[in-house]
Amino acid sequence: MKKLPFSLLAASLLFFGCGKAPESSPAAAGEARQLTVAMMPKAKGNAYFISCKLGADKAAAKLGVKLIFDGPTDTDPAKQNEIVENWITLGVDVIAVACENKEGISTALRKAQAKGIKVITYDADAMPDARAFFVNQATPQGIGFCLMDEAARLCGNEGEYAIITASLTAANQNSWKAAIDERNKMYPKMRLVAFRPSDDQKDKAQSEATALLAANPNLKLLMAICSPGVPGAAEAVKQAGKVGQVKVIGLGLPNENKRYVHDGVTDSVILWNTLDLGELTVDAAVALAKGTLKPGDKTFQAGALGEFAIDGDNILLGKPFIFNQDNIDRFDF
Repeated sequence: MKKLPFSLLAASLLFFGCGKAPESSPAAAGEARQLTVAMMPKAKGNAYFISCKLGADKAAAKLGVKLIFDGPTDTDPAKQNEIVENWITLGVDVIAVACENKEGISTALRKAQAKGIKVITYDADAMPDARAFFVNQATPQGIGFCLMDEAARLCGNEGEYAIITASLTAANQNSWKAAIDERNKMYPKMRLVAFRPSDDQKDKAQSEATALLAANPNLKLLMAICSPGVPGAAEAVKQAGKVGQVKVIGLGLPNENKRYVHDGVTDSVILWNTLDLGELTVDAAVALAKGTLKPGDKTFQAGALGEFAIDGDNILLGKPFIFNQDNIDRFDF
């Protein structure tokens, strides 16, 4: 048998051996594994959370992770627990959840952590030991004080007002209500006459607002602290023929409220950038899974989104923003 020249033999070994090694390397295969982030809204049909998902999708594409976005059709704490249990079975890498019932979901989230799944919350928190971080759109004081200050300004610092919330068990909205009550002490002539749930639905909010207008003839302002509640309250005031007589403010999305703002029904819409909230949540979830976000960190760098302060275990998105006739057309979400 004729021997191959050494140089040709070496080249053959390089081609058939060394040249293939990186493709089959176990290390390379491990590095290529795609992270899965499971993100849950309070209600997946709510426009607020749909806008959060747009930001989450942007972050997932940017970071090359798989995003599962699922939640109850309506606000349903039991359904949230059921979905978390399913994600534990699937073995996702990170769970990010906006909690409808703070205490109720925490047991399931602790179980996820025990299985090695990282957990963060956004929009509405769980119990502190049931997650690593809370992506906080704004502090309760920031939200509640802003709402109360705006209500007092519009009412000339005196008069009756009512609040429409999503549900009486919503932890974030109850914390905002507590801050509103605290700030109300600065305006002793402002009096809260009712606090009513709307089940996070526009039609229910409109019905509640209509009943409040009928029962409280001296009502000067309706304040909604859930996004469907603002257009619901505005429609009630419009249908009752009380535009200008009863002011409407609340936490909501610009696009849902533009026509009411331009028609002079709604005076102020207060919120934050929901797309940034969704993007920051996924950025933080991925960093937590990779170990680049750790307890004790004071800041978090979310790529081009910027640097965010961490207060304890709260990643702070920023201060509330007031949308009104002067600026609302500059925003599209």
